[in-house]
Amino acid sequence: MISRRKIIKSFLIAPFAQFTSYFTTGMSENNESSSNDFEPGYLKLHRTGELKRRGEKLWAMMESCELCPRMCGANKLKGERGFCHANAQLEISAFHPHFGEERPLVGKGGSGTIFLTNCSLRCVFCINWEISQGGEGSERTIAEFAEMMLILQKRGCPNINFVTPTHYSPHILLAVDRAASKGLKVPLVYNTCGWERVEILKILDGIVDIYLPDFKYSDGEMASKYSSGAVTYPEVTKNALIEMHRQVGVAKPAENGLMYRGLMIRHLVMPNDVSGTKEVIKWIAENLPKDTYLNLMSQYRPMYKAFDYPEISRSITRKEYTDAINHAREAGLTNLEIQGYYW
Repeated sequence: MISRRKIIKSFLIAPFAQFTSYFTTGMSENNESSSNDFEPGYLKLHRTGELKRRGEKLWAMMESCELCPRMCGANKLKGERGFCHANAQLEISAFHPHFGEERPLVGKGGSGTIFLTNCSLRCVFCINWEISQGGEGSERTIAEFAEMMLILQKRGCPNINFVTPTHYSPHILLAVDRAASKGLKVPLVYNTCGWERVEILKILDGIVDIYLPDFKYSDGEMASKYSSGAVTYPEVTKNALIEMHRQVGVAKPAENGLMYRGLMIRHLVMPNDVSGTKEVIKWIAENLPKDTYLNLMSQYRPMYKAFDYPEISRSITRKEYTDAINHAREAGLTNLEIQGYYW
């Protein structure tokens, strides 16, 4: 089985012309989204000019950056790199159809993932640390970014999936605006660590169709220890999840099995209950609808600096995962994605 890691590595830092050649070979105009009357909200905002205005508003925030909860104040417009290690120059590591995402995002053509370089959370166990913290990627223009989206749509991807988008949210909106003028019409997936400022999310209202956030920790001390001092992670993420739900509601696949709109939460079950799984589930059950989509992820493997921390230097056990499932069921959650480890 080909892992996400191997797929990403195979596409890292390839020249844009090679990407274009690869994806345009044998392309089909038959996109799965055409079987549904769904129109993404960003198209209306594009037609009125509001999408571009919001992108420019976010762009201006990079003068003293406050795009993520760290609000580090770096002047990215003058080339300064923030805590995330990004500046105003867009960097992208890879883009391709991805068949390892949640089934309602994959369809037949694979989710149209675009992996953005750098990250504001900077977890010690990140599986994609070469991209998020190692800086692997290439400088791209807004025009090239937009073209990637169009290529993925033409290739048959049912959505565009922005991986680690927070620090490049201005670039995303401006590129989507450009792509929309050239025919982009598939849903947008905001694939985030969950640690998002509500003020920024409100700017994304009506633009993002599917929010795909992590809910990594219930305990701020754990978040601080393993995610570079992000002690506010639990509270900030809870507020973000409530705002995401307000915007897009409960995620339910359409008749064709694809997701077009909604909140899809991911929770990575970690060894020794570092993630506080029971408390995460309890909060979701008490603060969001019981049919909120929750993917209980079993694939934790120690990566990057995880071996420096004995308590997270192993994979999870069968019992740790089955306990997570039982907690979710006991809490009354009904829209669960349970992974094969359970069996």
